[in-house]
Amino acid sequence: MGFLLFIEAGFLSLCTALSIFYKEPDMAAFILSTLLTIAVGIPLSYTGKDAERKLSRKDGYVIVTFAWIIFSIFGMLPYYLSGYIPNLTNAFFETMSGFSTTGASILDDIESLPHALLFWRSMTQWIGGMGIVIFTIAVLPIFGVGGIQLFAAEATGPKIDKISPRIDVTAKWIWGIYIVLTITETILLMLGGLSLFDSVCHAMSTTATGGFSTKQDSIAAFHSPYVEYVITIFMFLSGINFSLLYLLFLKGSIKRLLGDSEVRWYVKTVLTFTIIITIGLLISSPMGLEEAFRKSSFLVVSLQTTCGYVTDDYMLWAPPLWMLTTIITYCGACAGSTSGGTKCIRAVIVARIAKNEFMHILHPNAVLPVKVNGHSVSSTTKSTVLAFFVVFVLLVFLGWFVMMIIGLDFDDAYSVVISSLANVGPGIGMCGPSFSWNALPDAAKWLSIVYMLIGRLELFTVLLLFSPTFWKKR
Repeated sequence: MGFLLFIEAGFLSLCTALSIFYKEPDMAAFILSTLLTIAVGIPLSYTGKDAERKLSRKDGYVIVTFAWIIFSIFGMLPYYLSGYIPNLTNAFFETMSGFSTTGASILDDIESLPHALLFWRSMTQWIGGMGIVIFTIAVLPIFGVGGIQLFAAEATGPKIDKISPRIDVTAKWIWGIYIVLTITETILLMLGGLSLFDSVCHAMSTTATGGFSTKQDSIAAFHSPYVEYVITIFMFLSGINFSLLYLLFLKGSIKRLLGDSEVRWYVKTVLTFTIIITIGLLISSPMGLEEAFRKSSFLVVSLQTTCGYVTDDYMLWAPPLWMLTTIITYCGACAGSTSGGTKCIRAVIVARIAKNEFMHILHPNAVLPVKVNGHSVSSTTKSTVLAFFVVFVLLVFLGWFVMMIIGLDFDDAYSVVISSLANVGPGIGMCGPSFSWNALPDAAKWLSIVYMLIGRLELFTVLLLFSPTFWKKR
């Protein structure tokens, strides 16, 4: 925890430098936040300096979960101390939404924030997109043989794709690809007329599939088809497993990418929903073909990768299209990417399990293994995937019920829960693309915060900590 706080203090100091450069009133808040973070990090580091370096799986789950909570506690300080978000609940909500890459915001006037706070909002998503602990493993391999436990507890998806036998090398390559995507998008956005500041902030949020913008109207504020297409492309790329992007960009292995079952499912899902919504817009709105395709493809990729950027208020579209946005939200992109949701690989496995069950009805004695990319899926993985879907649905219904007790309407309660758990951000109703989440009761915000964390850490990492068995001695 001490080392992680030093790293967070480093990021805060970057924003401090930015506030000094722009000579804006949040400078004192960032200086104080940095000093407080270091002040807490020092005793934590000193206390743990002689600790055992070998970590168990239990240790991994505890460290990762508490890392995200502690990062959010200290990450909210600039908002709170500067007075721009004077409410403690709102400040923590905005920070957890950033680190979990949910992108839901309580701000009603984003553009009133100083440059450093806007940069910090985007940076929280950029750090959280690839993972706080994975970043630490990459730059400070202090955890030794425990690195795999930490990587497994934070990485997305039912399995880990290791580029190298050494987990710290894998983390470095993944972060390398992440940084290259961010820099490339920054350059392309600047070519589209955006300032360096706006380009960097939006590139960080895009590659993190987070969705925080420097503008209240999100990407629609730029009125640029070029910018929309660039962001669509980079949201799509950020939704692909970064191990496959490594093989594509550094090894030139396009065959591996195109042959991957999950990527094919991902592409087919995006194309299918884009075509359906494009046709729906052509029928129900005055949009032309290009505009309808651009807006539908942007929305589909944004929701499926759980980025949450918007270029249009889809609540003004035909009601059947609202339902499609909800379905897309469940899908998620690829495991090993920065996206949230249930992930395409799980959908692939469940679909093939279901197909085999139909075949078993016709041929009861047939042996039908579930295969993905030519390899049989183990019974353990199948059980884990099915359990994930069951727990996901149970959490949705539980949260839905509690939100209604708190006082939300039927559709608003559902929208808030699914958007938080899938780390999407915009939903329908009072939390639609044209509204902030500020109107929610504080109790609903805290429940959303918990759901954001659970969703970002793939359910089980957090939920295990509530099991009495977990805390028994080894």
